[in-house]
Amino acid sequence: MKKATLLLFLILTCNLMPISSTYAADYGKKKVKIGVSETDAEIYVNGKLLGKGSTEIVVPKDDCVTVIAKKVGFLEETIEFCNQKGMAKPPKTHYISLKNDDAFDASVQTDIANVDIELPISQMDRDQAWKIINQIVLNYIDVIEMTDKETGYLRTAWSLQTFQQNTIRTRMIVKESSSSPLTFKVKLVSEESGDAMTSVKSDHLYKEWDRVLRSYNNVIPEFQARLK
Repeated sequence: MKKATLLLFLILTCNLMPISSTYAADYGKKKVKIGVSETDAEIYVNGKLLGKGSTEIVVPKDDCVTVIAKKVGFLEETIEFCNQKGMAKPPKTHYISLKNDDAFDASVQTDIANVDIELPISQMDRDQAWKIINQIVLNYIDVIEMTDKETGYLRTAWSLQTFQQNTIRTRMIVKESSSSPLTFKVKLVSEESGDAMTSVKSDHLYKEWDRVLRSYNNVIPEFQARLK
């Protein structure tokens, strides 16, 4: 009789014990298998890299997680999964199809962006060189923001182009770096904001871009070919 009473006491005690923290954390969670069209695309969950191409995520009960899939040359995709009362439950699987980045497709990677390119002049005088410089610049950007022939300085206004997930601004800066021998320096400034519809005046939102829009790809070679 005593043994039966002791056994019943142990059973009741175990049933009344609080759920362990590990079990509580796992209780009610939902698992989602994520697949991405690009097998080497990075998959981030709440800012942490979890895998490439495919992975399995866990959505805790009464919580949400944010999944981001990205790869250079493709538009970034973001989706949120929530496991909360009154909301649709996360699916067992989810497939992300990445789209081509239109800014990437409209540009080329180059080592001539955001650096001074020297243009030594030996076969023409300063006036002729300055005229050709202005002609070339205006063929690409038709608004000159500042020009001073006496000091040999020219700067265009920003030329803006907006894409689905990016805004690119481009300008040219020309300056005379030496009068003997006559030498000019030209810089093709290329910057990106990483977001669409960014104002051209929001300088703090832009950073240097190691790519150049295709429409400006030939400007430096043209300077080099025509200025001798």
